[in-house]
Amino acid sequence: MFIKIHKSYRNIVAVCDSELVGKSFEDGNKRLDVRESFYKDREIAEKELLELMNDFAREDAIFNIVGKKAVETALKAGIISKEGIKHVSNIPFALVLM
Repeated sequence: MFIKIHKSYRNIVAVCDSELVGKSFEDGNKRLDVRESFYKDREIAEKELLELMNDFAREDAIFNIVGKKAVETALKAGIISKEGIKHVSNIPFALVLM
């Protein structure tokens, strides 16, 4: 998976499955762009991602999560619920405002 932290008045944590970077998905009038410039900073393992998600959740970060592995990790971290997961062309994603 890839992670990129966008520093702002509230940090934005962008996470996606590695194989989705640079791709776009469409489903009717919905479109999901997994732009390299937004999501790709460094590759990260699940264990470290879980720790970072928990740390940033305590700081009231915003999360933008795309892909099966990334979404499953966010579920494990407890920052999203199954009801908060949406899909575009069978690609799961979740947006979280803590």
